[in-house]
Amino acid sequence: MLLVLPVGAALVTSAAQAGDAAAGRQKAAQACAVCHGANGLAVAPETPNLAGEPEGYIARQLRAFRSGKRQHEVMGVIAKGLSDEEIDDLAAWFNSIRLTATLP
Repeated sequence: MLLVLPVGAALVTSAAQAGDAAAGRQKAAQACAVCHGANGLAVAPETPNLAGEPEGYIARQLRAFRSGKRQHEVMGVIAKGLSDEEIDDLAAWFNSIRLTATLP
């Protein structure tokens, strides 16, 4: 029983944070594409790729930028204007992008 409870709690938390990837794609085109690329593959130097990143990670980082807990001159300004729903949508969009890697 102890093993089922934490797993169930994690599923409820994950489902509660699930965003709308289609809405996130539209928002990303407006707010993220200049630096992080239209498909989450960064175009600006020193900017991280977001494609394929875990949904929870992206949402936590955006909320940390928004609250000021995490500092970055540009991201702090961008994140301050995002609602919880927009953050969840952006996280869902970037998480939905599938990447493949080819080893040399």
